[in-house]
This record gives sequence, C-alpha cells and structure tokens, in this order.
Amino acid sequence: MTAPSIRKVSEREARQVAEAAREQNWRKPSFAKELFLGRFRLDLIHPHPTPAADDVRRGEKFLATLRAFCETQVDGARIEREAQIPDETLNGLKELGALGMKIDTKYGGLGLTQVYYNRALALAGSASPAIGALLSAHQSIGVPQPLKLFGTQEQKDAFLPRCARTDISAFLLTEPDVGSDPARLATTAVPEEGGEYVLDGVKLWTTNGVVADLLVVMARVPASEGHKGGITAFVVEADSPGITVENRNAFMGLRGLENGVTRFHRVRVPAANRIGPEGAGLKIALTTLNTGRLSLPAMCVGVGKWCLKIAREWSAAREQWGKSIAEHEAVGAKVSFIAATTFALEAVVDLSSQMADESRNDIRIEAALAKLYGSEMGWLMADELVQIRGGRGFETADSLAARGERAVPTEQMLRDMRINRIFEGSTEIMHLLIAREAVDAHLSVAGDLIDPEKSLADKGRAAVQAGGFYARWLPKLVAGPGQLPRTYQEFGELAGHLRYVERASRKLARSTFYAMSRWQGRMETKQGFLGRIVDIGAELFAMSAACVRAEHLRVTGEHGREAHQLAEVFCRQSRIRVEELFGRLWTNTDDLDRKIVNGVLGGSYTWLEEGVIDPSGDGPWIADATPGPSAKDNVRRPIR
Repeated sequence: MTAPSIRKVSEREARQVAEAAREQNWRKPSFAKELFLGRFRLDLIHPHPTPAADDVRRGEKFLATLRAFCETQVDGARIEREAQIPDETLNGLKELGALGMKIDTKYGGLGLTQVYYNRALALAGSASPAIGALLSAHQSIGVPQPLKLFGTQEQKDAFLPRCARTDISAFLLTEPDVGSDPARLATTAVPEEGGEYVLDGVKLWTTNGVVADLLVVMARVPASEGHKGGITAFVVEADSPGITVENRNAFMGLRGLENGVTRFHRVRVPAANRIGPEGAGLKIALTTLNTGRLSLPAMCVGVGKWCLKIAREWSAAREQWGKSIAEHEAVGAKVSFIAATTFALEAVVDLSSQMADESRNDIRIEAALAKLYGSEMGWLMADELVQIRGGRGFETADSLAARGERAVPTEQMLRDMRINRIFEGSTEIMHLLIAREAVDAHLSVAGDLIDPEKSLADKGRAAVQAGGFYARWLPKLVAGPGQLPRTYQEFGELAGHLRYVERASRKLARSTFYAMSRWQGRMETKQGFLGRIVDIGAELFAMSAACVRAEHLRVTGEHGREAHQLAEVFCRQSRIRVEELFGRLWTNTDDLDRKIVNGVLGGSYTWLEEGVIDPSGDGPWIADATPGPSAKDNVRRPIR
C-alpha cells in the first residue's frame, strides 16, 4: 500500500516544483547548449584547456600517494566478500586526506582541481568500486560541495575541517515513494520558537548513510508566518537523538556500499545548520550536481581502462583456430570498441572537468551528458569484456582462483557498473533533464504560445517575440562551415569528423524545431523522441571532445599519432550511431509501444504471463514511511 505520509500532487505542480529548481539564466557560454541550437562553437573547447602547473604538481603527487595506498592497503576482493569496507581502510583514506580532495587547503583539505579529483576517483574506484562510490558521495553530493557553493562562513568553518579529515558525509533526498519527483517529498522540518527545526520522515538509499557522521538532508518546511517554506537543505549530525539507521541495504553489485534506510523522529536541528534560505533545497541539490555528476563518468573511464587492459592481456593468452582471439574480427571489433570508447569518454570527462576548473563556461549540460554517456557506454564496455572472456567472464574471481587461474573479477565489474545507469539520475531522467535544457531557448521565446493557461494577450506578445527569434535563427541552420571542404583543416584527417558534427548539429536543431512545431504543448510527452535528440547531442559532444583531445595530444607530443587513430575510429563508430538515431526520430514504434503498454496495464495480456512461478516474496511494493518513532535497532556503524 502507499504510505499515508506521501503527498498527493498534480502533474502540473510536480513540473512547477522541478522548473523552479532549475538555474533559470545562462550567464556563461555553453558548448553543449549551442550544439543543440545548431551552433558548433569549437572556439569554446579548442585549443583544449590545460591545468596550471601547480595544480598538476599537487595532483600528481597525491595520485602517486593514493596509488601506493590502493596497491598495498586496499583488498578489493575482501570488500566484495565481506560486503564492507574495513575500518582500517577507511581510516587510512582519512589519513591520506582522501576525504578532503575537493576541500580548500585553508580548511585542511587538499584543494585538488576537478580534473585531479576525478582521476583520483577513477584510480580508487578501480581498486574497489565501493571506495570510489564512498569518496564520491562524500565530496560530490555530500556536505562539502553544498557548503562550498551555498554555505555561510560560519558553516564552512564548523564543518569543512571535519569533512576534510575525519567525518564522512552523506546526501539524503530519496524516500520510499519519492525519487526524481521531489514535489512529493514527505520528510518535514517544522520550525519552532528558539531557532530550531524538527525533522520527521524516512529516507531511502542513503549512500554512506550507514557510516556517515554528517548528513545533508532535504526536508519540506511548511509555510507559516515568517517562514517561506518549501524544500530546504540542512546539515544534520548523524548521531542526533531521534535518528535511526533502520536497515543497511544489499545490492546486486557494489556490495561494500554503506547504503541504508534512515528514519528521523523529532530530530532537532539548529537554524544555523540550514543551508541557504528556506525553499532553496532543490536548487542547491541541482547546482551541486552540475559538477558533482562528473565523478560518476570519471569512474566509468577507470572501468574502460581496466576493460582494455584485461581484453589485451587475455587476447594475447587465448588462441582459437591458430591465432589470438582478438585477431578474429568478431572479437576484434569488441576490443576496438572498448579502446576507442575509453579514449572518447576520457576526453569528455577531462574536457568537462577542465572547463569546470576554469569556470569560464556553464557546464550543466556537459556534465549531465558526461554522466549519461559515461554510464551507458561504461556498461556496454563491461558487457563486451564479459563476452570476450566467455565462460570465464561469467565465472567469479574466487572460482577462477580456486581452479588455478587468474582471479579476474569481470562478472563483479558488470554487476558493479549496472547501478551507474540509475545513480544520480537514471538514464530516463537524464534524458528529460538534458532535453529541458536543450530546448530552453525555444521555451524562453515561445513557451507562452503553448501554455494553455496563458491569456490571448500573453500569447500575442509571445508570438511577436518568437517571430523575431526564429526569423534570425532559422536561416542560419541552412548552411554552415561543415559544408566547406577545407574547414578545420588543422585537425588533419579528423577535420571531416568535425565538419560532420557541425552539419549534424544544424540538423539536430532543425529536427527539434520541427518537432516543437508539430507537437507544441505535447512535446514534453514525446519522451522517446526527446531521448534520441539527447543521445545524438551526447554523441556529437563526445566526437568533438575526442577530436580536440587527440589534436591536443599531437601538439604536445604525447601519443599524438595513436590518439588520432583512436579518435578516428571512435568518430566513425559514433557517426553510425548518430545516423541510426536520426532515422529513429521519425521511424519508430513509439505510438505502437504506447498501445501495448495500455494493454499490459489494462490486463489484456495476462494470459502471456501464464506458465511460470513468481519467486517474489510477500509484502507491499513500497514500504510504509509513516513518520514516527523507530521500531528497529539502529544499525549505524561508526568508524573506529
């Protein structure tokens, strides 16, 4: 049954809450935003931005220290076997300063750039994905980043030194029946006289929540006299009276993940611990994720590198029909895909991270595309490695070792990677989030035309505004530099791919405009179409990043020839995917799928389910999250 504490909201109210949380303005240029508008702004990413020498020195020094620690002090197999990161490992990470990689040195942190923070996560995550997830949740979405962006000086002084060295933090937004629709958030924070808030509610999938010392909690403040109300962010001490970690969740992969269910019952939080004003919680969360999302694709890069290493070594050892398995075209194509995709994904992450460090561009779309593309392609690379390894890919590392072979945890990597398509915004939600940003320019000038609640006068003004915008914009989509044979010739053999990106960018913008003209207010329901638009943009961004990175490496003399080869192959693979996606914009089964779904939900095909046994247990689909005291033991695990 549905928990009685869940708020009932209309679809329109849900959209309004999400829209209010968006960053409304574009104060800085955005390469990806321009790409969706049919404007290929290569000047925003080329020449490739580079880190400062001091940042490189500090970053490389820490990477060397972290590598030594991971090689000697991290037992990934033990973490997988015991489903827990040992206390001594966590304490060792604290001593290294790994909790404070992104925290400024004046608060006791390491002050690493986004580029080196991401490289550190890729390194740590390759030793143990659970460690990568813990460090990322702590710094990318936990207490440090929201305080860095929105905290008062007093809050920074009080909490950042703790987060840098001793205290693990967690981020608590999701609830048993509330995921990506925050308008239904049920956890409350009721203000009381004396300057405190009282928190009540239940939070689900609290990554780090089982071992955390500090929590960022999103709760709804009721509107009242003197209180604007709305979803609000708080820093909460994890050992506060009334907090119970009721369960440590277990998953398909990431078995060392300290993720649980946390109940708040009349938990008192000082007003001084509120981050930002009341009602700003979702905006704080989304702004934090603008760069925080880069940590996940960074770890996917690490997975790609490992997959490539194992594919190369295994292919050298395994022969079939007189030659290496990789020399057979069917397997070789998979190895090529892994190599080329790893190169491109690293290009996307490094480029986006360096742009974040320089803060010259708005990277909200780039970071979201990196997360979307990295999680999808990372999963495909892991899946292809399982296929390359064959039966050994499906066999556990312990079983391989028991019969005398190298303990390669391929099946574990596949299980661990699967969550990335759900973490920090599922692929489906990322499609919608990116699509909303991609059509922002259109909604800004023509949104009132398709809004049923706007008056005729409003629609008239919108029509005039839209007419002026489209009269200037549409003619520019007809022709561009991508049609000139000598454009981008400094990129050598890669120039043709950049010309393709420019042409495809304009085609993408024309397709979007045509769809908006055709469907108008129903555009937001065309999720299949919007998803393909976003996927095309992701491929074009990845192609651009790969070419820019390859040319940068050529100019600097670092594996330039090999980088150009990888970029060439990636772009050719990507162009095939783009052409397929363009075709599927208008030739698809979306309408037929909807009919089938209606039939499934209406019970028309229950006969098709006959002949099997459902092994599921009893119980409600969604657990009861009614506020109140906990009836369970506290399974919180303080690190000793």
